[in-house]
Amino acid sequence: MSEAFGPEQQRIGNQQREEAITALNDHFALARLDIGEYQERVNRASGAQTYSELAELFRDLPQPHPPFLAPPSVPFAAVPPPPPGFAPQPTQPYYPPPTGQQYAVPPPPPGMAAGMGYANPAAPYGYDPITGVPLSDKSKIAAGVLQLFLGNLGIGRFYTGHVGIAVAQLLTCGGCGIWSLIDGIIILVNGGTDAQGRKLRD
Repeated sequence: MSEAFGPEQQRIGNQQREEAITALNDHFALARLDIGEYQERVNRASGAQTYSELAELFRDLPQPHPPFLAPPSVPFAAVPPPPPGFAPQPTQPYYPPPTGQQYAVPPPPPGMAAGMGYANPAAPYGYDPITGVPLSDKSKIAAGVLQLFLGNLGIGRFYTGHVGIAVAQLLTCGGCGIWSLIDGIIILVNGGTDAQGRKLRD
């Protein structure tokens, strides 16, 4: 009889490998990995075949981790039943506010007429609809194109503010062109983040 097949043996595809390399880029930019560790883990991520192989790369690293390595949510069935004798408190009925009552609305910035839409100064380019994190003022298209054509000088990473990665690419001529090419493709496909952790906008 064959051995049970667990989720850690499930095979992965290029999307999971690219997400892992993007997360490793962020850790390298934050100086959590030196250049040797970073290149070794990127090579292992590129050749990984299963979830467990990618999970091992992030065992000693804090967030960010690739999205597919996030812990599964607890199913509703796993919530324990209430103890014996527990009686829920009755809920209060909801009554809408009286007709004509006005809610306080913050005034618009100086020089802008009331009723005109204006951006939140904390997130002038809006928020990511999935994570709720403010979007970067940097464009993933610009960063990706700069990496593809000038990645041997680290220009795309200088643009996104990842000075550590940019200097490493400058000193290694973009990893002989391979590192900068892969980095540029990953930025164009997945976007990535800037040095402040904000998602690059489209």
